[in-house]
Amino acid sequence: MNTKQDVERGEGNAQEEIVEPLIQGQKYLPDEGRSGSEDQMDQSRKKHPWMVYLSTFVAVCGSYEFGCCAGYSSPTQTAITEDLGLSLAEYSVFGSLLTFGAMIGAITSGPIADLIGRKGAMRVSSALCVAGWLSIYFANGALALDIGRLATGYGMGVFSYVVPVFIAEIAPKNLRGALTTLNQLMICTAVSVSFIIGTVLTWRVLALTVCNKRGSAYHKCMQAKTGREKEFEAALQTLRGQDANISLEAAEIQDYIETLQQLPKAKILDLFQRRYLPSVIIGVGLMFFQQFGGINGICFYTSNIFESAGFSSSIGTIIYAILQVIVTATGAALIDKAGRKPLLLASASGLVVSCLLSGLSFYFKSHELALEAAPVLAVTGILLYIGSFSIGMGAVPWVVMSEIFPINIKGVAGSLSTLMNWFGAWAISYTFNYLMSWSSYGTFIIYAVINALAIVFVIKLVPETKGRTLEQIQAAINA
Repeated sequence: MNTKQDVERGEGNAQEEIVEPLIQGQKYLPDEGRSGSEDQMDQSRKKHPWMVYLSTFVAVCGSYEFGCCAGYSSPTQTAITEDLGLSLAEYSVFGSLLTFGAMIGAITSGPIADLIGRKGAMRVSSALCVAGWLSIYFANGALALDIGRLATGYGMGVFSYVVPVFIAEIAPKNLRGALTTLNQLMICTAVSVSFIIGTVLTWRVLALTVCNKRGSAYHKCMQAKTGREKEFEAALQTLRGQDANISLEAAEIQDYIETLQQLPKAKILDLFQRRYLPSVIIGVGLMFFQQFGGINGICFYTSNIFESAGFSSSIGTIIYAILQVIVTATGAALIDKAGRKPLLLASASGLVVSCLLSGLSFYFKSHELALEAAPVLAVTGILLYIGSFSIGMGAVPWVVMSEIFPINIKGVAGSLSTLMNWFGAWAISYTFNYLMSWSSYGTFIIYAVINALAIVFVIKLVPETKGRTLEQIQAAINA
């Protein structure tokens, strides 16, 4: 690698190699050009994946925290309003502050992760979430509730960026998709668990059950970057296995870090440079279609949708929660076999069909046509919607986002993508009831159109990243 040339060009290809060697430990050379030491290192890595799994498990505890925050308000609304004497408006503020806190967290997540490392960012998020839950537990009025909700929302916003990025940086390419998808699986699991145990536990006890015990192996880049070479090598040796030869990989990482430090710090305007714009469009675009396809409106108001269609809301919600976890787990198993792009296309196609079915149900009900078929169509449409979303559009955008950005802009670009995600979550949840009042079937037609545009977007712009090194992904995007 010509370090000087890369620095002068300011391109991200060299910097992107910083991330992949954390697990792959290789320069991306043709097989015939690989040395015996490189082959030996690869074989050692394959024998010692347990530290990668352990680090991933610790990281996705943040995802579980994310899901607990999102699922807390639904089963506790009646109890909180009665115990504290809150009005509907006060409780609405309590619920909405989660999203505003998450947007603030999204804006600051990238710079924080770049400044103190992925591990440090997760620690900050953990501390804020614990403080927020304690504030909710001891609340005697709306103010303490709101402060706690804002703090947990901020932590959730940081987790939503840091967790998938951290996992993508430590995972080998053949496991990167599946391990990163565990982020979404843990979110879905936590939401479902909150729905279920929230019907049994009091709202204060439920707040205490969200234990956020965290810890992680040192992030190799940050240790190398801050001059902690001995700790960096010790952590790398632990990750690779005590019998692995890490000398070549350690030297490569140090070389890449030195290259990165010579580059100017990325700013928000740098994202609109020609060499970065394709990856930014993909990252932000996927987050746009993930949210504006209607997921948060349908998720937050599932019970109301089932009731409006004449179906039992309790039964429908339980089926919804279970299906979400099962299908997300299936997607995690398939993502490194089927690929990111096929799952996105299958998911978006299913979303279009499900929205049309739901819209048709409400059309029949509004015009008093086929009244017996309307509830069946509504339930089928909603369950197909959550199944389709969970298999692809729920998790894959986060996986792709963690893979496509060069390391020198990853913090800023990741923050922008995460901000788009949370803004979309707020916009859809806020406008859903207004749209349903305007036209129930028209609302689902709008979502169907947006999901159809997502299909075009994926076909035209999103590259397949399965089985590719991060450098190869960047080359495909910028070709």
